[in-house]
Amino acid sequence: MLSKPFLHTHPYAPFLFPEATKVIVGTLPPPRFTTGDLKKEDVDFCYGSCNGMLWPILDHIFDLGLKYETTIEAAEQRKRFLLRQKIGVCDIVHSAERHKIDASDLGMHNVVLRDLIGYLKQYPKITTLLFTGGNSKNGPEYFFRRQLKEHGLQLHVISNVVPRIHQFELPATSSTFEKPRRVKTVSLTAPSGAANRAVGSLQLYKDLKNKNPEFNTFDFRVMQYREFF
Repeated sequence: MLSKPFLHTHPYAPFLFPEATKVIVGTLPPPRFTTGDLKKEDVDFCYGSCNGMLWPILDHIFDLGLKYETTIEAAEQRKRFLLRQKIGVCDIVHSAERHKIDASDLGMHNVVLRDLIGYLKQYPKITTLLFTGGNSKNGPEYFFRRQLKEHGLQLHVISNVVPRIHQFELPATSSTFEKPRRVKTVSLTAPSGAANRAVGSLQLYKDLKNKNPEFNTFDFRVMQYREFF
C-alpha cells in the first residue's frame, strides 16, 4: 500500500479526427506509460503495452506487419492504420488515483472522466463505440453509462450475447442543423490476459474448443473483433 496515492494520468490525448466513424474506448494504459518507464517491447502509443492483445489481434486480422518496439515508426504504423480505417481512440478515463501501482480497473479511485459525449458532438461521423471491456465496475461501458445518465440518455439493448451491442440516440445540438444521431456501442471481450478466464467460461468458446482443441482465447478474440473492425 502506498503512503500517498499514485496519480495515474492518461499519457495520450484522444486520437480523433473528422473522418473517424468508429472509436476504441478503454480506460487507462498501465502506469509505466504515465511514468515513462516503458519496456523495450512496448509501443509509445495507445494500447502499446507488450502485454496487451489489441494490436496483435488487429495485426492478425489485417496482416499489418507491425513492429513491437519503442520506436517512432512502430507508433506511426498504428496511426496510419487507424487513419486509413477511420478508427479513433479515446479512452474514457483522464486520471485516477491508485493505492497500489497496477493496471486493474477496480484499483482506480477518484476517477476523472473525459467528456466522451462532447467528443461525439464534436465529431459527427462517429457512429460506433468499441468498448474494450464490458459493464463490470470501472470498465469503459460502466463509466460511459454513468456519463449518459448525466445527460438524461441511456443505452438500449440490441444484442445481449457477448459481445453485447447497445445503441443510444444523441440529440441534435442547438448550434447545428444535424439530426439526432444513433450511436452503436459494442462491448468487446477485453484484449488482456485478465479476461482469459471469462473467455474460457463462455459456451461458444467451449463449443469451438471442443471442435478444435488448438483453438485458444486469442483466436476467439480475433474471430470476435474481425466482425466489428
